[in-house]
Amino acid sequence: MKKVGYAALVSLVAGGAYAGGYVPPVVEQPVAVPPPVTTVSDSDWTGFYAGLQYGKGSGDLGNRGALADFGDYDGYGLHAGYQRDLGRFVLGGELDYNKISPDENYDDGDLTRLRLRAGADMGRFLPYVTLGAAKISVDDFSETGLTYGLGADFKVTERFTVGAEYSRSDFKDVLEDETGISGRDLDTDLVQLRASYRF
Repeated sequence: MKKVGYAALVSLVAGGAYAGGYVPPVVEQPVAVPPPVTTVSDSDWTGFYAGLQYGKGSGDLGNRGALADFGDYDGYGLHAGYQRDLGRFVLGGELDYNKISPDENYDDGDLTRLRLRAGADMGRFLPYVTLGAAKISVDDFSETGLTYGLGADFKVTERFTVGAEYSRSDFKDVLEDETGISGRDLDTDLVQLRASYRF
């Protein structure tokens, strides 16, 4: 009887498995979390740079003293500097030299400037302001004064930038060496296009 009972039990189990088919156990797959997306900015402005500039300017000697009107002039030369990208802001310093060619009354002269620069990192675009000292030497007078301005640079490539800049320089009590007369203020404006190579 026991053998008959076991046989019946095995028959029922086998029949139930055959009728319903084999159902494998459900294994939950772990959800793969993608790694965080990190973007590498290509707007790092840190480093040394050097380049050329050319533009047009004008000067006003005021209404006092014996110096003739300064008039319009061309300004062209070269610049070099270093700047540090701090994330949202870019700080640096620049030295530039310009040969200036007045239209009349004066021979060619020199304009040298040492300036601080502060800009806003906007990717490939860098607007900035400048502040520093300028020295002008034309004919028989030379004077040191304050210079300030604003401009913008644009990255054409990671190494090459182009830009435009407006600057103003104020020279107080310009002294004419030949006559010894002073008392006139020379105010100059200069708009230039610039091209720089970043090292």
